[in-house]
Amino acid sequence: MTGAAGGGNLLILVAAIVGLGVVSQLLSAKFRVPSVLFLIVAGVAIGPEGIGVLSVESFGGSSGLSTIVGLSVAIIVFEGAFHLKIDKIREAPSAVLRLTTVGAAIALVGTAASVRLFLGASWEMALLIGALLVATGPTVITPILNVVAVRDRVAATLETEGIVNDVTAAIIAVVVFEAMAESEHATLNDYLQLFAERLGTGLLVGVIVALVVWGVLQYIDISPDDAPRNARLLTLAGAIVAFGTADYIFPEAGVAAAATAGLILGNADLPYEGDIESFKGDVTLLVLSFVFITLAALLDFDQLFALGLGGVAVVVIVMFVLRPLLVIISTRGDRFTFRETLFMSFAGPRGIIPASVATLFAIRLQNDGIPGNNAGADLLVGTVFLVILVTVVIEGGFARQIAEKLDVIPMRVLIVGGGRVGRSLAERLEVRGENVVLIEEDRSVLEQLRNEGFTARQGDGTDIDVLRGAGADNARIIVAATGDDDANLLVAQLAKSNFDVQTVIARANNPSNAAAFEDLGVETISAAESTAWAIDNVIERPALSNWMSELGRSGDVQEIEVTDEDLVGREIAEVGSELPNGVLIALVSRNGTSEVPTPDVVLERGDHITLIGRTEAVREGIERCGTPV
Repeated sequence: MTGAAGGGNLLILVAAIVGLGVVSQLLSAKFRVPSVLFLIVAGVAIGPEGIGVLSVESFGGSSGLSTIVGLSVAIIVFEGAFHLKIDKIREAPSAVLRLTTVGAAIALVGTAASVRLFLGASWEMALLIGALLVATGPTVITPILNVVAVRDRVAATLETEGIVNDVTAAIIAVVVFEAMAESEHATLNDYLQLFAERLGTGLLVGVIVALVVWGVLQYIDISPDDAPRNARLLTLAGAIVAFGTADYIFPEAGVAAAATAGLILGNADLPYEGDIESFKGDVTLLVLSFVFITLAALLDFDQLFALGLGGVAVVVIVMFVLRPLLVIISTRGDRFTFRETLFMSFAGPRGIIPASVATLFAIRLQNDGIPGNNAGADLLVGTVFLVILVTVVIEGGFARQIAEKLDVIPMRVLIVGGGRVGRSLAERLEVRGENVVLIEEDRSVLEQLRNEGFTARQGDGTDIDVLRGAGADNARIIVAATGDDDANLLVAQLAKSNFDVQTVIARANNPSNAAAFEDLGVETISAAESTAWAIDNVIERPALSNWMSELGRSGDVQEIEVTDEDLVGREIAEVGSELPNGVLIALVSRNGTSEVPTPDVVLERGDHITLIGRTEAVREGIERCGTPV
């Protein structure tokens, strides 16, 4: 084959890979399934296990493939870290810290022990595989979170864990591999030295590159005719330079450098930040698609089948023992519901970092003559890809179904005002598993809210951009709960006129202002009247008052709409007998009127019924009766 012919074939092949990547992203959006699943299928289809048009030789051998994968990983890690905002990290600080330390250690040691026990690998190889499989990564977690709208705290925890573990897993794996290559009897000090060299180099280079890029963007006029484009290109170049420089000093230190530079620049309030984010997102999408398809195409099914039942046992241990164990330990004591903890236990698919680094190590094992080269390479790639395939298919492909079954996709509630009223309301709603975001302008109050575990954003709630940034576009309820009626009225007006919000509720501190809120069609709670009503209940109905104070803890009241055809036309007595013990139908609302129903009231489609009782019983009743209002 001539050079021209070879170049033409490579060009067609690259174009085909990019095209398959775009199709995979479109299918992902249509079927609301993480794109990684379609990318792997596309890669296998064009690789040796499929039609066989893609191989290592397609990129000029292992050296060319290593370079392509390395640069791609740099861009992917940089982009993930760029989107990791400090405010988001603060939403779940203790859980993230434990997941990336204690949790990562459990995953590494537990996986290594499983590989050693079930696959008979040496401890060095087992630790190498264990280190690689620590990483979940934003490339597989973010697509899941795009289709599963969990609470912000849950999303922030999973995203941050993925980004941090991507970096640390890659460095630890390199340390283990280099120790294997340099000495068969490496000591703990050798491992620590190799780790410190790569992490320290990466941090230093990343900081320097980030400061240079930031300084240029802030203080140098980079072509006033097309500054946004130049800002995008400069940022992308920064990611590649950081990776290449650190990697030149110490192999694989580039991952830490790219992550460090991305984290700093993403939180530096850069000019044209919106343009940079959009551009990098598109570039990363193409790079991710290209690398995943390429690596999947190089997969040899014989490597998977050779693992036998031992490989299956390793996957089961990783998915159903180690992941739940480390999540339960790491999230203990935080404001996560039991169902959210279960969801995070089943949201640990492995992605691009284990796949790419395992492939590069396998190439070196085969080319450098390291003891156990071919067998070790097959075991390494086979185990890592088997875990990736199974976790991506099950945890990625069925993420939405798992989330719906566990009921962890809540409505979003925005509360403007983090004072006593807003904080108390947020606490009650979060106990029920709602996705609550508080907006508070006062920094000291904001810090207190975050220290108590609430998701809180700083800003003026009367600013439309602040509301949108907190998620008003996707909110079902917005509550104006400040101590200033003018501010509450403006928040209510903005919510009604600019966002498609189902319910807007405002606190009227002065009873005479209640009429102004009601004229806007806003549900209004008068602070004075509510206090008087509560005092009256304590005097005249103490039992009811005590029970109402427990709402959201041991008891609950929920209004739902009758949508199930099995309920339409049935009497209250018949439906009530099928409800769980501890829940009653207290009210039936129809055509704007509500009444305590008699046993012979017949339900109609569109009726609103109010369930009252124990919290768990009410939840079960909702599942049987209809759609929450």
